Amino acid sequence: MQRYNESFASLLTTNMGVRPGERIVFFSDLVRADEKPSDADRTRRSELHATAKAAAAYAQQHYGNCNFTEFPTTPASGAEPPEILWRSVFGERIVDLLSSANLMARLLDKKVSAEELEQIKEIVTRNQVQIAQVVIAMANNSTSHTNFRKLACAAGARFASLPHFDPAMFFTSMEVNWQELVQRTDRLAVAVNRALTLEATTPDGTRIHFNKTERTAEGDTGMLTTAGSFGNLPAGEVYLAPVEGTSEGIMVITHAPTRPLASPLRLIIQKGEVVAIEGNEPYRAKLEAKFAESRLNRNIAELGIGTNDRATRPDNVLEAEKILGTIHIALGDNSGFGGTVSTPFHEDYVLFRPTLTAIDAAGRRTTLLDHGKLLI
Repeated sequence: MQRYNESFASLLTTNMGVRPGERIVFFSDLVRADEKPSDADRTRRSELHATAKAAAAYAQQHYGNCNFTEFPTTPASGAEPPEILWRSVFGERIVDLLSSANLMARLLDKKVSAEELEQIKEIVTRNQVQIAQVVIAMANNSTSHTNFRKLACAAGARFASLPHFDPAMFFTSMEVNWQELVQRTDRLAVAVNRALTLEATTPDGTRIHFNKTERTAEGDTGMLTTAGSFGNLPAGEVYLAPVEGTSEGIMVITHAPTRPLASPLRLIIQKGEVVAIEGNEPYRAKLEAKFAESRLNRNIAELGIGTNDRATRPDNVLEAEKILGTIHIALGDNSGFGGTVSTPFHEDYVLFRPTLTAIDAAGRRTTLLDHGKLLI
């Protein structure tokens, strides 16, 4: 793992801004016995786990006060992580207090009410000195759209999320010129925020309309150095939560999160949710199973636009959604970035060579992307 040392150093200094004395937690997950990943994906996940463990050892050697936590992978991205990770990041006292108040189990099931969540926030805030300042999530499934992540950031933790990460990315999309990435992403966010609605099309048949009224697009630039900051690594996107119940059209997906589809799937979208799927690709069954679990999983949760010119891989959603000139659309949870839907599922689908048009309050149309070329 010596070859990664410069990458680990850049992650901890450039991206996370780690300071002496801060408590750091790295975590990763393990393939469950009931999972059946492909040989290639099993190898990637094994390498991800080993790299996370090595990064934690590097952080311990150079900064001290670093923990590494592992656990069987969660059922899906967006599901709350197990109690062992809460104890590692939030500390024993906070978890014990939540358990004694009969809140922990409901929190893990993502079934807390708004009133209970306020009670939880009060307990966390009162004891926030217990919480790690730096959290680096190198698990296969994402914890970005969870109360675990939101509460940690609300208490001041700096949180990097690397779901589906392939260690090879340290030498590609993680070696981007960060200053240029920040400037490009910020310019695009300003342009998107002038719009009230957005329209996206792709050569393979996507035609979808998004309502952005009163929603703000944010930039994910990989600079996670201020208290409470959160983002993906590798970074490089502008993202927003479209207004629930308003997205309309057809979304054609050609890639699952970690593989190309054998044939495209067409998702029919009405009133902000997927109402039908067309196509016979086996991934359809997985989507339909998630939809059967909860209608909320059908929600059009996110529109994102990639801004990383060093990202190239279409077969890994973490990097694919950052590719300069792509867009991605997510289903499920959007409660962590301005939306109102909370569900233990959030999955992104990347669309290639899109044309994206912004329409402002006066009806003026501005093309932001033209067949995958960024015009801003």
